Amino acid sequence: MSVVADTAAPSEKTDAYVIGPDGTPLTLQDLPPPTTKRWVIRRKAEVVAAVRGGLLTLEEACNRYTLTVEEFLSWQKAIDQFGLPGLRATRVQQYR
Repeated sequence: MSVVADTAAPSEKTDAYVIGPDGTPLTLQDLPPPTTKRWVIRRKAEVVAAVRGGLLTLEEACNRYTLTVEEFLSWQKAIDQFGLPGLRATRVQQYR
């Protein structure tokens, strides 16, 4: 039998992906750069999706982006309660 396709299976970590906030596949290469200073809604949502999907652990995300655990958890809570608009930095009173 010469039908051995196991070598072509995406089992490497580099092939790992999750579905991002906009419905497209999100890989580690697609995440915001570690030097990100301006956190727009999309970038926050991508980091939350990566942690929820297992691309990064909470500790890895916090170290990579110099976030506190509380800050990341506030992003996660905002998404759960209000969706992506909850991540807005302006007019926060509307969502909280």
